Amino acid sequence: MKNRNFLKTFVLASILMPTIFANAQSKLDKQVLMTIGDQDVTVKEFTDVYYKNNLKSDVIEKKSVDDYLELFTTFRMKVMEAERLQLDTSAKFKQELAGYRKQLAKPFMSSDDITDELIEEAYQRKLKDIRASHILIRCDKNALPSDTLKAYNKAMDIRKKALAKGADFAALADQYSDDPSAKGMKATADNPARPGNHGDLGYFTVFDMVYPFETGAYNTKPGEISMPVRSDFGYHIIKVQSVTDAMGSIQAAHIFLQLPFDAPEEEVAAMRQKAENIYKELMEKDGKNWVDKVRQYTDDKGTIARDGALSPFTVSRIVPEFIEVCKSLEIGQIAKPIRTNYGFHIIKLLGKSGVGTFEKEQKGISERIEKDMRSKKSEELVLKQVKSDYKFKQNDKNLETFMATVDSSILRKAYEPADNVDMNATLFTLEGNPTKVSDFVNYIQNNMTMQKFASPATYAYQLYESFSNGVVMGYADAHLEEKYPEFKELVQEYKDGILLFDLMDQEVWSKAVKDTVGLEEFHQRNADKYMWDDRAYAYIITITRPESLPKVKALLDSGIELDSLRSTIQRDSIPAVFVRKGYYQKGDNTFVDQTEWKVGVRNEIPSTVDQSTTIVCIKELRKPEQKTLKEARGLVTSDYQVELEQKWVQELKERYPVKINENVLEQVRQMYQ
Repeated sequence: MKNRNFLKTFVLASILMPTIFANAQSKLDKQVLMTIGDQDVTVKEFTDVYYKNNLKSDVIEKKSVDDYLELFTTFRMKVMEAERLQLDTSAKFKQELAGYRKQLAKPFMSSDDITDELIEEAYQRKLKDIRASHILIRCDKNALPSDTLKAYNKAMDIRKKALAKGADFAALADQYSDDPSAKGMKATADNPARPGNHGDLGYFTVFDMVYPFETGAYNTKPGEISMPVRSDFGYHIIKVQSVTDAMGSIQAAHIFLQLPFDAPEEEVAAMRQKAENIYKELMEKDGKNWVDKVRQYTDDKGTIARDGALSPFTVSRIVPEFIEVCKSLEIGQIAKPIRTNYGFHIIKLLGKSGVGTFEKEQKGISERIEKDMRSKKSEELVLKQVKSDYKFKQNDKNLETFMATVDSSILRKAYEPADNVDMNATLFTLEGNPTKVSDFVNYIQNNMTMQKFASPATYAYQLYESFSNGVVMGYADAHLEEKYPEFKELVQEYKDGILLFDLMDQEVWSKAVKDTVGLEEFHQRNADKYMWDDRAYAYIITITRPESLPKVKALLDSGIELDSLRSTIQRDSIPAVFVRKGYYQKGDNTFVDQTEWKVGVRNEIPSTVDQSTTIVCIKELRKPEQKTLKEARGLVTSDYQVELEQKWVQELKERYPVKINENVLEQVRQMYQ
């Protein structure tokens, strides 16, 4: 029976102790640790910062509670002083803080689940290169439903033709595609002829195409033809030709023989033979004569200095025939000549980066997603959640009543509300706060653009969607600090940091630089801190060619004045001789250190790695002496800044007296023992 009672007591204690401890901790957190001026600082305010900077982060030297309390107190006094001086009211400060806040808000205004899915999807796609062709049926993104259906039906009809046995997709692209690159262009007075690509878009990978097209291509197997894919350009019928492992960033060199794509056959044949002859000469020496052949034959003059090497490129940046060859080569291999629309190329693969691990690529992919239209998926989910959180309620009746008054003037960018419009009618509310028709009318007049394809109602509803979403997300943004305490703390940290930087610059850093009188006076008071050690004034003569050494030694043996040595060497045209001179302390120069410090000494030091020789001549010796302000300005300025800050902090302590609750402080010390 006793054992059961003990067990019951133990279990009950196990349940209650965390709660009791949490309540005790919460009570301590709320207590005032100290007062700085007229501001109370709670335990939580101090311990949150202490924990973040000393326990949570990998600092080199963790501070004790007492040491950190001093740092924290000084920091808070400086921020209070900045606020007293109203540095937080300047336009520059507000703009800088707003920029940081916008960046800090991004993680709180997106869906982690969707973002993670998009990053994983993008990484998997990044592992593959796709070559695909398409047929485009243009359809404006704001087209009427009837026009959209017409374009879709046309795309479906063409797809049926493409699926027919023996169908030629390239020929269908030439005939039906609205993509002008498919058919090419004839020469004009202003532009040369341009060959068509017959719908072939070449190679691409993730982020190279608009997201809907990319998704359509990656969801289509090689050799198959997709259903019509809608993008802002219209409907795409996609035929995937190949899916291969991604090459990443490619380094390649080429020998290029320029030839117009429409050159006569005899010119093509002659150039092909020339390319084959060059390749044969390369192979006779296993490619070891590559550099010579590049310099001798290539028409790409911009790459001669780099031995034919092109700037690194990805698969979407160069014609597909070139990529096909690169994919077939091992690093260092040279391919047989190929022809592109620009001429003939003999290609040598120099390297390829491939795709890194998910951990290595994750950050870059995340940054690309933020700028890509696929981020709308995350935005849509967040918008839905925000509407729920802030009790978004739309007044459909008022919205429909207003929309019925919108006429075709909105398409001409000339909209004015009709006289019968109730400008005070509520369109929707957020937590009971109304957004009125007048707000939307103002938005229309500031954001409408000329429209060619949309109806007044279609365009008005598009503007309303943009307007209402903007109001909703703006409302959420304005309440981020209220909803997310951690975000509020982040913004406060950045605010305090900017204020501290501006104030330190004003009171210490720039002040020390500009205060020339104070700097001179500080240097005079502390001159003994800025001393030169023993120094030697030495000439260091480096001779890189052996044949010049006897001539230099002869000059030195003749008793020539060292100050005229450089001009004499130039006059006598002695090549490959370099002369330096100056004052050196021990450790400043290895050659001077190897030389006896005695006036008139000459030391000859041959190199152990090449044919050069260094001669050191000692001209003067100087005992320890004080540095001038010019010589020690960097150190003096730094030390003067320290003194200015110390005096300033003392003034702050007088302006903002500190009172510490020792009993509470002792409890905090015990927490971090």
